[in-house]
Amino acid sequence: MTAEELEWINVGHVDDLPEGRVKTVTARDISLCLSHFEGQWAAMDNHCPHQGGPLGEGSIELGVEGKCWIRCPWHGWDFDPLTGAPPGGHKDTGQKLYPVEIRDDEVFIGLEPEPERERTVTDAMTETMINWGVRSVFGMVGHSNLGLADSIRIAARDGKLSYYGIRHEGAAAFAASAYGKLTGQPAACITIAGPGATNLLTGMWDAKVDRAPVLALTGQVQTQVFGPGAFQDIDLKSAFDAVSRFSQTVLSTSKHTELMSLACKNAIVERDVAHLIFPDDVQTQPSKAKPRSPKGRLGDTAIKPSDADVDAAREMIDAAKRPIIIMGHGAVHARDAVIAFAEKIGAPVLTTFKAKGLIADTHPNAAGVLGRSGTPIASWFVATSDLLITLGTSFSNHTGIEPSKRIIQVDFERMQLGKFHRVTLPVWGEIGEFCKIMTKTAEKSPDAEDQISELAERWAIWRTEKQSRLAEEKGNGIHSFAVFDALTNLCPADAIIAVDVGNNTYSFGRYFETCGQRVLMSGYLGSIGFGLPAAIGAWAATQDLEAYEGRKVVSISGDGGFGQYAMEFTTAVKYGMDITHILLNNGQLGKISKEQQAGHWPVWETQLTNPSFAAFARLCGGHGTRVTETEALENAISEALDHKGPSLVEIMTDPELV
Repeated sequence: MTAEELEWINVGHVDDLPEGRVKTVTARDISLCLSHFEGQWAAMDNHCPHQGGPLGEGSIELGVEGKCWIRCPWHGWDFDPLTGAPPGGHKDTGQKLYPVEIRDDEVFIGLEPEPERERTVTDAMTETMINWGVRSVFGMVGHSNLGLADSIRIAARDGKLSYYGIRHEGAAAFAASAYGKLTGQPAACITIAGPGATNLLTGMWDAKVDRAPVLALTGQVQTQVFGPGAFQDIDLKSAFDAVSRFSQTVLSTSKHTELMSLACKNAIVERDVAHLIFPDDVQTQPSKAKPRSPKGRLGDTAIKPSDADVDAAREMIDAAKRPIIIMGHGAVHARDAVIAFAEKIGAPVLTTFKAKGLIADTHPNAAGVLGRSGTPIASWFVATSDLLITLGTSFSNHTGIEPSKRIIQVDFERMQLGKFHRVTLPVWGEIGEFCKIMTKTAEKSPDAEDQISELAERWAIWRTEKQSRLAEEKGNGIHSFAVFDALTNLCPADAIIAVDVGNNTYSFGRYFETCGQRVLMSGYLGSIGFGLPAAIGAWAATQDLEAYEGRKVVSISGDGGFGQYAMEFTTAVKYGMDITHILLNNGQLGKISKEQQAGHWPVWETQLTNPSFAAFARLCGGHGTRVTETEALENAISEALDHKGPSLVEIMTDPELV
């Protein structure tokens, strides 16, 4: 090819590379070793043929035959600085050379016109993933996922999905888990082999035990070095077997688009983790496979309960004088039907902590959260009820549903029915379908008591009690009630709130009164550090899905929880995420301190050494403010909520006032 037919790329000035030196330069997307030796210039393939070592990071040194050679920095293999030829006896044939021209002291390298990109295995699989509804990918690009990452890059460039590069793979896992909990649709997380993949596991367990769909895409070493113990080669199939419903290695002979379809289907239908392992060499293999879609592969999920169960439930409801409904997170997609049913029979609606916010506390039938993170209102109505109608609840010991009561339990998963103990009437069916039938046919018993008026009275008692707790402040920090009272007054009604783990979470459950917000948490796993990464996942959903568009995202944590993934605040800054983080700083792992005290242990190693988190937020490029007085809370939170972009309110709280 003539010089005129080449594309000449400027890679720098002659002064950038002194005589007798080499450096790595990039022309288009080609990595080259540029050498300046004996007054001449040369450019060659930057990858040593032995193991791909970067020749441009090596040096020109005296070697065999009294000559100077470019020495690979990885394993010391030598190449002529101007011809790329190896010394005698070298088994490799030398490096590909590229023409170099010096024009007005600028260095240009000539490249042949860029060939059309060949469609790959991961292109076909990424297109299939998009067809199944994946719109966001969280993760970290690295050496064993570069082919897959490039397919995702192209899809992101074309506006088919969004990619968010995080600072720690654990944050990617929590973000994807929260996305699945919020939307019911899977997001994906991408990592390299070895440690990148294992860093996902905590967030994958969070998704699994809370039944959130997630797609985990992990790189892997090349197939030819499986097993012997190559760098970052671990048995990823075994590592993910326990946490995933579906886990497969993508091989050159696999049905690639079918594997991706099965992964997506398992994630969606089973509401679980699906995992695919991508060996490095398979990712870039050519593919003509057509992408697949969910058309004809997903059925209707409306499971109606049996007529016998419906009749039995109606009889129990009609006979009850004080029926109550306990709504769990399993009813998340049936909340409107549950509320309509409650209104029909005049029943208070309690929620589990995971279901907080599914009915607004401002609703006349709302009775707050039941359990350790709950309110005395909910406990009162359980204690005085004669029928518990439990919808999508898992009977967690933290919730404390009283097993001696008459119980109707409705769930579309048969294994959840009577999971820990017998219930009076287990009903298999989709919760929304059950509630619609009951709303049409069940009646409020003529003998039923007016629990709705009683609810209003109980709320008044509790609100008076909460306000009285402000008198407990003794100058050691702000009361947690004051924090959540201010947030109750200011938080937008349609906000999405991601909460962490710790005393801040208990206080949120007790004191924050919802008015339509959606709450996300690490429920059964209870993993510290969930809050901020979950907010990143929730914010991504506000960009992807019309149902969440424009909704404010708020995250809440203690200083211990925020410290786990603090650098993800820079991720929020990088992508301009409109997230407000409320940080309760009490200088310790407060929940652990209380557990030690409750167990008659000495308080030990729970104190924390913290920076100014508000200053940290500002250094990262976001909004940060610190609050030390109760009177300043509302103004500080209001300013943070109004800020367009990442903001953080650091509130100095008393660890004893939970």
